[in-house]
Amino acid sequence: MIGRPSHASDLSSGDGAGERRLPAGLDSRVAALSLAALLLIGALMGSLNLLVDGVLRDGAGRWAYAATMALLFALSAHLAIRRRVGQAHTFGLVLLGDVIYLVVVLCIEDPLRYATPLMLLFPALAGAWFLPLRPLCVHMIATTGICLAALWPSYDSAVGLIVQAGVSAGTLNAAAMGVYLLRQRVQRLLVATETLSHQDALTGLYNRRYLVEQAPRMWGQARRDGVQLSAMVLDLDHFKRLNDEFGHAVGDSVLRAVARSLTGAVRPADLLARTGGEELVVLGSVGVVAEGRRLAERLRLAVANARSDDGHAVTASIGIAVARPVEGEDPVAALWRLVDRADAAMYVAKRSGRDRVALADRPRSRAGHAESSTWQRGHAPGSAGWSETSRAVGSAEL
Repeated sequence: MIGRPSHASDLSSGDGAGERRLPAGLDSRVAALSLAALLLIGALMGSLNLLVDGVLRDGAGRWAYAATMALLFALSAHLAIRRRVGQAHTFGLVLLGDVIYLVVVLCIEDPLRYATPLMLLFPALAGAWFLPLRPLCVHMIATTGICLAALWPSYDSAVGLIVQAGVSAGTLNAAAMGVYLLRQRVQRLLVATETLSHQDALTGLYNRRYLVEQAPRMWGQARRDGVQLSAMVLDLDHFKRLNDEFGHAVGDSVLRAVARSLTGAVRPADLLARTGGEELVVLGSVGVVAEGRRLAERLRLAVANARSDDGHAVTASIGIAVARPVEGEDPVAALWRLVDRADAAMYVAKRSGRDRVALADRPRSRAGHAESSTWQRGHAPGSAGWSETSRAVGSAEL
Protein backbone atom coordinates (compact mmCIF):
# COMPACT_ATOMS: atom_id res chain seq x y z
CA MET A 1 0.00 0.00 0.00
CA ILE A 2 2.65 2.51 1.20
CA GLY A 3 1.92 6.13 0.37
CA ARG A 4 1.48 6.67 -3.34
CA PRO A 5 -1.77 5.77 -5.06
CA SER A 6 -1.59 3.55 -8.11
CA HIS A 7 -2.58 5.27 -11.34
CA ALA A 8 -4.44 2.18 -12.52
CA SER A 9 -6.82 0.35 -10.30
CA ASP A 10 -8.86 -2.77 -10.70
CA LEU A 11 -12.23 -2.19 -9.16
CA SER A 12 -13.72 -5.46 -10.23
CA SER A 13 -13.67 -8.76 -8.47
CA GLY A 14 -12.80 -12.11 -9.95
CA ASP A 15 -15.24 -14.86 -10.45
CA GLY A 16 -13.18 -17.48 -8.72
CA ALA A 17 -9.68 -18.62 -7.97
CA GLY A 18 -7.43 -18.27 -10.97
CA GLU A 19 -10.07 -16.62 -13.18
CA ARG A 20 -9.08 -13.42 -14.89
CA ARG A 21 -10.95 -10.35 -13.80
CA LEU A 22 -12.94 -7.95 -15.88
CA PRO A 23 -11.11 -4.82 -17.08
CA ALA A 24 -10.41 -2.08 -14.53
CA GLY A 25 -13.42 0.00 -13.59
CA LEU A 26 -15.96 -2.76 -14.31
CA ASP A 27 -17.76 -4.33 -11.38
CA SER A 28 -18.43 -8.07 -11.63
CA ARG A 29 -21.89 -7.73 -10.08
CA VAL A 30 -22.93 -4.97 -12.48
CA ALA A 31 -21.60 -6.98 -15.42
CA ALA A 32 -23.53 -10.08 -14.37
CA LEU A 33 -26.81 -8.20 -13.95
CA SER A 34 -26.32 -6.33 -17.24
CA LEU A 35 -25.68 -9.56 -19.14
CA ALA A 36 -28.68 -11.15 -17.42
CA ALA A 37 -30.86 -8.25 -18.57
CA LEU A 38 -29.61 -8.54 -22.17
CA LEU A 39 -30.26 -12.28 -22.21
CA LEU A 40 -33.74 -11.79 -20.77
CA ILE A 41 -34.63 -9.11 -23.32
CA GLY A 42 -33.35 -11.30 -26.16
CA ALA A 43 -35.31 -14.29 -24.89
CA LEU A 44 -38.54 -12.30 -24.54
CA MET A 45 -38.24 -10.74 -27.98
CA GLY A 46 -37.28 -14.04 -29.58
CA SER A 47 -40.13 -15.89 -27.90
CA LEU A 48 -42.64 -13.72 -29.76
CA ASN A 49 -41.78 -15.63 -32.94
CA LEU A 50 -43.25 -18.76 -31.33
CA LEU A 51 -46.64 -17.03 -31.35
CA VAL A 52 -46.59 -15.94 -35.00
CA ASP A 53 -47.58 -18.46 -37.68
CA GLY A 54 -45.28 -18.90 -40.65
CA VAL A 55 -42.14 -17.55 -39.01
CA LEU A 56 -40.53 -20.80 -37.82
CA ARG A 57 -39.83 -23.93 -39.79
CA ASP A 58 -42.15 -26.80 -38.92
CA GLY A 59 -40.96 -29.86 -37.03
CA ALA A 60 -37.50 -29.92 -35.47
CA GLY A 61 -36.88 -26.25 -36.30
CA ARG A 62 -39.62 -25.05 -33.96
CA TRP A 63 -38.43 -27.31 -31.14
CA ALA A 64 -34.81 -26.23 -31.60
CA TYR A 65 -35.88 -22.59 -31.54
CA ALA A 66 -37.94 -23.09 -28.37
CA ALA A 67 -35.03 -24.86 -26.69
CA THR A 68 -32.74 -21.98 -27.63
CA MET A 69 -35.09 -19.43 -26.06
CA ALA A 70 -35.33 -21.61 -22.94
CA LEU A 71 -31.53 -21.64 -22.74
CA LEU A 72 -31.49 -17.84 -22.83
CA PHE A 73 -34.02 -17.67 -19.99
CA ALA A 74 -31.98 -20.17 -17.95
CA LEU A 75 -28.70 -18.29 -18.48
CA SER A 76 -30.37 -15.02 -17.53
CA ALA A 77 -31.74 -16.51 -14.30
CA HIS A 78 -28.36 -18.07 -13.48
CA LEU A 79 -26.52 -14.75 -13.81
CA ALA A 80 -29.20 -12.86 -11.90
CA ILE A 81 -28.93 -15.30 -8.99
CA ARG A 82 -25.14 -15.70 -9.02
CA ARG A 83 -24.51 -11.97 -9.53
CA ARG A 84 -20.89 -12.29 -10.53
CA VAL A 85 -19.10 -13.09 -13.75
CA GLY A 86 -15.47 -13.20 -14.84
CA GLN A 87 -13.79 -12.36 -18.11
CA ALA A 88 -13.79 -15.95 -19.39
CA HIS A 89 -17.50 -16.40 -18.69
CA THR A 90 -18.30 -13.07 -20.33
CA PHE A 91 -16.31 -14.00 -23.43
CA GLY A 92 -18.08 -17.35 -23.57
CA LEU A 93 -21.50 -15.72 -23.30
CA VAL A 94 -20.69 -13.25 -26.09
CA LEU A 95 -19.58 -16.04 -28.43
CA LEU A 96 -22.62 -18.08 -27.41
CA GLY A 97 -24.79 -15.13 -28.46
CA ASP A 98 -23.20 -15.27 -31.92
CA VAL A 99 -23.85 -19.02 -32.20
CA ILE A 100 -27.44 -18.65 -30.96
CA TYR A 101 -28.11 -16.15 -33.72
CA LEU A 102 -26.92 -18.70 -36.28
CA VAL A 103 -29.23 -21.34 -34.75
CA VAL A 104 -32.13 -18.90 -34.89
CA VAL A 105 -31.45 -18.23 -38.58
CA LEU A 106 -31.53 -21.96 -39.35
CA CYS A 107 -34.90 -22.30 -37.58
CA ILE A 108 -36.64 -19.43 -39.40
CA GLU A 109 -38.29 -19.56 -42.81
CA ASP A 110 -37.24 -16.07 -43.96
CA PRO A 111 -34.10 -14.88 -42.08
CA LEU A 112 -33.85 -11.59 -43.98
CA ARG A 113 -37.32 -10.69 -42.73
CA TYR A 114 -37.45 -12.17 -39.24
CA ALA A 115 -33.78 -12.59 -38.18
CA THR A 116 -31.65 -9.79 -39.58
CA PRO A 117 -28.00 -9.46 -38.47
CA LEU A 118 -29.15 -6.56 -36.31
CA MET A 119 -29.88 -9.23 -33.68
CA LEU A 120 -26.10 -9.55 -33.25
CA LEU A 121 -26.12 -6.07 -31.74
CA PHE A 122 -26.77 -7.62 -28.31
CA PRO A 123 -23.52 -9.65 -28.13
CA ALA A 124 -21.66 -6.85 -29.93
CA LEU A 125 -22.54 -4.29 -27.25
CA ALA A 126 -21.91 -6.75 -24.42
CA GLY A 127 -18.46 -7.57 -25.80
CA ALA A 128 -17.62 -3.91 -26.38
CA TRP A 129 -18.48 -2.92 -22.82
CA PHE A 130 -17.20 -5.87 -20.84
CA LEU A 131 -14.27 -7.42 -22.77
CA PRO A 132 -10.63 -6.36 -23.27
CA LEU A 133 -9.49 -5.52 -26.79
CA ARG A 134 -8.11 -8.93 -27.81
CA PRO A 135 -11.23 -10.99 -26.97
CA LEU A 136 -13.32 -8.23 -28.53
CA CYS A 137 -11.35 -8.56 -31.78
CA VAL A 138 -11.97 -12.33 -31.74
CA HIS A 139 -15.68 -11.62 -31.35
CA MET A 140 -15.60 -9.13 -34.25
CA ILE A 141 -14.01 -11.74 -36.51
CA ALA A 142 -16.65 -14.25 -35.39
CA THR A 143 -19.36 -11.69 -36.16
CA THR A 144 -18.13 -11.40 -39.74
CA GLY A 145 -18.16 -15.18 -40.17
CA ILE A 146 -21.60 -15.52 -38.59
CA CYS A 147 -23.03 -12.86 -40.92
CA LEU A 148 -21.67 -14.70 -43.95
CA ALA A 149 -23.05 -18.05 -42.73
CA ALA A 150 -26.45 -16.61 -41.80
CA LEU A 151 -26.99 -14.73 -45.07
CA TRP A 152 -25.58 -17.38 -47.39
CA PRO A 153 -28.88 -19.33 -47.93
CA SER A 154 -30.67 -16.10 -48.87
CA TYR A 155 -28.34 -15.01 -51.71
CA ASP A 156 -27.64 -16.67 -55.05
CA SER A 157 -24.94 -14.17 -55.98
CA ALA A 158 -21.59 -14.34 -54.20
CA VAL A 159 -21.07 -10.63 -54.76
CA GLY A 160 -24.42 -9.77 -53.21
CA LEU A 161 -23.68 -12.05 -50.26
CA ILE A 162 -20.26 -10.51 -49.64
CA VAL A 163 -21.57 -6.97 -49.93
CA GLN A 164 -24.52 -7.54 -47.60
CA ALA A 165 -22.45 -9.50 -45.07
CA GLY A 166 -19.72 -6.86 -45.22
CA VAL A 167 -22.18 -4.05 -44.61
CA SER A 168 -23.87 -5.88 -41.74
CA ALA A 169 -20.65 -7.03 -40.07
CA GLY A 170 -18.98 -3.66 -40.67
CA THR A 171 -21.86 -1.79 -39.06
CA LEU A 172 -21.91 -4.12 -36.04
CA ASN A 173 -18.14 -4.05 -35.60
CA ALA A 174 -17.99 -0.27 -36.00
CA ALA A 175 -20.65 0.09 -33.30
CA ALA A 176 -18.76 -2.32 -31.05
CA MET A 177 -15.46 -0.50 -31.52
CA GLY A 178 -17.13 2.86 -30.89
CA VAL A 179 -18.60 1.62 -27.63
CA TYR A 180 -15.25 0.09 -26.66
CA LEU A 181 -13.41 3.39 -27.24
CA LEU A 182 -16.09 5.23 -25.27
CA ARG A 183 -15.69 2.71 -22.44
CA GLN A 184 -11.92 3.22 -22.44
CA ARG A 185 -12.41 6.96 -22.13
CA VAL A 186 -14.90 6.57 -19.30
CA GLN A 187 -12.61 4.16 -17.46
CA ARG A 188 -9.65 6.54 -17.72
CA LEU A 189 -11.78 9.33 -16.30
CA LEU A 190 -13.00 7.10 -13.47
CA VAL A 191 -9.46 6.02 -12.58
CA ALA A 192 -8.23 9.62 -12.72
CA THR A 193 -11.12 10.79 -10.54
CA GLU A 194 -10.53 8.03 -8.01
CA THR A 195 -6.81 8.81 -7.91
CA LEU A 196 -7.45 12.50 -7.36
CA SER A 197 -9.95 11.76 -4.59
CA HIS A 198 -7.36 9.68 -2.72
CA GLN A 199 -4.17 11.53 -3.60
CA ASP A 200 -2.50 14.63 -2.24
CA ALA A 201 -1.82 16.75 -5.32
CA LEU A 202 1.51 18.18 -4.10
CA THR A 203 3.30 15.12 -2.74
CA GLY A 204 1.51 12.26 -4.47
CA LEU A 205 0.87 10.62 -1.10
CA TYR A 206 -2.49 9.39 0.10
CA ASN A 207 -4.73 12.03 1.65
CA ARG A 208 -6.94 12.27 4.73
CA ARG A 209 -9.98 10.91 2.89
CA TYR A 210 -8.20 7.71 1.91
CA LEU A 211 -6.93 7.30 5.46
CA VAL A 212 -10.52 7.36 6.72
CA GLU A 213 -11.70 4.95 4.01
CA GLN A 214 -8.99 2.43 4.87
CA ALA A 215 -9.56 2.55 8.64
CA PRO A 216 -12.14 -0.30 8.75
CA ARG A 217 -9.97 -2.58 6.63
CA MET A 218 -6.79 -1.97 8.64
CA TRP A 219 -8.66 -2.20 11.95
CA GLY A 220 -10.23 -5.49 10.97
CA GLN A 221 -6.96 -6.91 9.65
CA ALA A 222 -5.11 -6.05 12.86
CA ARG A 223 -7.88 -7.61 14.95
CA ARG A 224 -7.80 -10.83 12.92
CA ASP A 225 -4.00 -11.00 13.10
CA GLY A 226 -4.00 -10.35 16.85
CA VAL A 227 -1.59 -7.40 16.56
CA GLN A 228 -1.69 -3.77 17.61
CA LEU A 229 -2.22 -0.79 15.34
CA SER A 230 0.18 2.13 15.52
CA ALA A 231 -0.34 5.70 14.38
CA MET A 232 2.60 8.04 13.89
CA VAL A 233 2.10 11.75 13.44
CA LEU A 234 5.05 13.52 11.80
CA ASP A 235 5.30 17.29 11.86
CA LEU A 236 8.15 19.06 10.04
CA ASP A 237 10.12 21.32 12.38
CA HIS A 238 10.28 25.07 11.64
CA PHE A 239 8.58 24.55 8.30
CA LYS A 240 6.76 27.89 8.50
CA ARG A 241 10.10 29.62 8.99
CA LEU A 242 11.43 27.86 5.89
CA ASN A 243 8.43 29.04 3.86
CA ASP A 244 8.75 32.62 5.11
CA GLU A 245 12.49 32.78 4.46
CA PHE A 246 12.80 31.01 1.10
CA GLY A 247 9.27 31.07 -0.33
CA HIS A 248 6.50 28.55 -0.84
CA ALA A 249 8.14 27.03 -3.92
CA VAL A 250 11.06 25.90 -1.77
CA GLY A 251 8.66 24.63 0.88
CA ASP A 252 6.78 22.60 -1.72
CA SER A 253 10.05 21.15 -3.00
CA VAL A 254 11.01 20.12 0.53
CA LEU A 255 7.63 18.46 1.07
CA ARG A 256 8.05 16.45 -2.12
CA ALA A 257 11.55 15.39 -1.10
CA VAL A 258 10.31 14.31 2.34
CA ALA A 259 7.46 12.36 0.72
CA ARG A 260 9.89 10.49 -1.54
CA SER A 261 12.20 9.70 1.35
CA LEU A 262 9.38 8.49 3.62
CA THR A 263 7.89 6.35 0.84
CA GLY A 264 11.16 4.46 0.70
CA ALA A 265 11.34 4.09 4.48
CA VAL A 266 7.88 2.82 5.42
CA ARG A 267 6.96 -0.86 5.22
CA PRO A 268 4.94 -2.14 2.25
CA ALA A 269 1.80 -2.66 4.36
CA ASP A 270 1.97 0.76 6.05
CA LEU A 271 -0.28 3.62 4.99
CA LEU A 272 1.49 6.96 4.59
CA ALA A 273 -0.74 10.00 4.15
CA ARG A 274 -0.43 13.76 4.20
CA THR A 275 -3.25 15.09 6.34
CA GLY A 276 -2.54 18.78 5.86
CA GLY A 277 0.21 21.38 5.77
CA GLU A 278 3.47 19.90 7.00
CA GLU A 279 1.78 17.07 8.93
CA LEU A 280 1.87 13.44 7.84
CA VAL A 281 0.43 10.26 9.34
CA VAL A 282 1.73 6.70 9.11
CA LEU A 283 -0.68 3.92 10.04
CA GLY A 284 0.46 0.32 10.39
CA SER A 285 0.37 -2.80 12.51
CA VAL A 286 3.02 -3.72 15.09
CA GLY A 287 3.53 -6.77 17.24
CA VAL A 288 5.15 -4.87 20.11
CA VAL A 289 5.64 -1.21 20.92
CA ALA A 290 9.39 -1.47 20.34
CA GLU A 291 8.69 -2.28 16.69
CA GLY A 292 6.83 1.01 16.36
CA ARG A 293 9.71 2.87 18.00
CA ARG A 294 12.21 1.43 15.53
CA LEU A 295 10.03 2.37 12.58
CA ALA A 296 9.54 5.91 13.92
CA GLU A 297 13.30 6.35 14.30
CA ARG A 298 13.78 5.14 10.73
CA LEU A 299 11.23 7.67 9.54
CA ARG A 300 12.87 10.45 11.54
CA LEU A 301 16.22 9.70 9.90
CA ALA A 302 14.57 9.50 6.48
CA VAL A 303 13.19 13.02 6.91
CA ALA A 304 16.52 14.35 8.17
CA ASN A 305 18.34 12.87 5.17
CA ALA A 306 15.85 14.16 2.60
CA ARG A 307 17.08 17.00 0.40
CA SER A 308 15.11 19.18 -1.97
CA ASP A 309 16.40 19.99 -5.44
CA ASP A 310 17.92 23.16 -3.99
CA GLY A 311 19.57 21.29 -1.13
CA HIS A 312 17.21 22.40 1.63
CA ALA A 313 16.43 20.01 4.47
CA VAL A 314 14.20 19.80 7.53
CA THR A 315 13.75 17.58 10.55
CA ALA A 316 10.58 16.05 11.97
CA SER A 317 9.08 15.57 15.40
CA ILE A 318 7.18 12.29 15.62
CA GLY A 319 4.53 11.11 18.04
CA ILE A 320 3.53 7.44 18.31
CA ALA A 321 0.38 5.91 19.73
CA VAL A 322 -0.44 2.21 19.85
CA ALA A 323 -3.80 0.50 20.39
CA ARG A 324 -5.20 -3.00 20.16
CA PRO A 325 -8.42 -3.08 18.08
CA VAL A 326 -11.52 -4.10 20.02
CA GLU A 327 -14.47 -6.00 18.60
CA GLY A 328 -17.50 -3.79 18.01
CA GLU A 329 -15.82 -0.38 18.13
CA ASP A 330 -16.21 2.16 15.34
CA PRO A 331 -12.96 1.91 13.31
CA VAL A 332 -13.04 5.52 12.10
CA ALA A 333 -13.69 6.96 15.57
CA ALA A 334 -11.02 4.66 17.03
CA LEU A 335 -8.59 5.76 14.32
CA TRP A 336 -8.96 9.42 15.18
CA ARG A 337 -8.63 8.71 18.90
CA LEU A 338 -5.37 6.95 18.09
CA VAL A 339 -4.19 9.79 15.84
CA ASP A 340 -5.11 12.36 18.51
CA ARG A 341 -2.95 10.51 21.03
CA ALA A 342 -0.08 10.39 18.54
CA ASP A 343 -0.57 14.09 17.84
CA ALA A 344 -0.35 14.83 21.55
CA ALA A 345 2.89 12.85 21.76
CA MET A 346 4.23 14.81 18.80
CA TYR A 347 3.83 18.02 20.82
CA VAL A 348 5.87 16.40 23.59
CA ALA A 349 8.64 15.78 21.05
CA LYS A 350 8.39 19.42 19.92
CA ARG A 351 8.73 20.78 23.45
CA SER A 352 11.58 18.40 24.21
CA GLY A 353 13.80 19.82 21.49
CA ARG A 354 12.34 18.67 18.15
CA ASP A 355 13.85 16.12 15.75
CA ARG A 356 12.91 13.27 18.06
CA VAL A 357 10.30 10.62 18.77
CA ALA A 358 7.81 10.54 21.66
CA LEU A 359 5.51 7.68 22.65
CA ALA A 360 2.01 8.51 23.86
CA ASP A 361 0.54 7.22 27.11
CA ARG A 362 -1.81 4.29 26.89
CA PRO A 363 -5.49 5.22 27.38
CA ARG A 364 -6.32 5.44 31.06
CA SER A 365 -8.10 2.48 32.62
CA ARG A 366 -11.33 2.81 34.56
CA ALA A 367 -9.34 2.94 37.78
CA GLY A 368 -7.71 6.10 36.50
CA HIS A 369 -4.19 4.71 36.11
CA ALA A 370 -2.24 4.89 32.88
CA GLU A 371 -1.59 1.49 31.38
CA SER A 372 1.97 2.46 30.43
CA SER A 373 4.24 5.45 30.74
CA THR A 374 5.46 7.76 28.01
CA TRP A 375 8.67 6.83 26.29
CA GLN A 376 9.76 10.45 25.82
CA ARG A 377 9.26 11.96 29.26
CA GLY A 378 7.21 15.11 29.47
CA HIS A 379 3.75 16.38 30.32
CA ALA A 380 1.72 14.84 27.51
CA PRO A 381 -1.00 16.91 25.87
CA GLY A 382 -4.34 15.26 26.40
CA SER A 383 -3.43 13.92 29.86
CA ALA A 384 -4.60 15.35 33.17
CA GLY A 385 -3.69 19.01 33.55
CA TRP A 386 -3.33 19.68 29.83
CA SER A 387 -5.94 22.15 28.59
CA GLU A 388 -6.96 23.35 25.15
CA THR A 389 -5.36 26.70 25.97
CA SER A 390 -2.00 25.13 26.74
CA ARG A 391 -2.21 23.11 23.52
CA ALA A 392 -2.83 26.31 21.58
CA VAL A 393 0.25 27.83 23.21
CA GLY A 394 2.21 24.75 22.21
CA SER A 395 1.02 25.13 18.64
CA ALA A 396 2.20 28.71 18.54
CA GLU A 397 5.69 27.60 19.50
CA LEU A 398 6.05 25.31 16.45
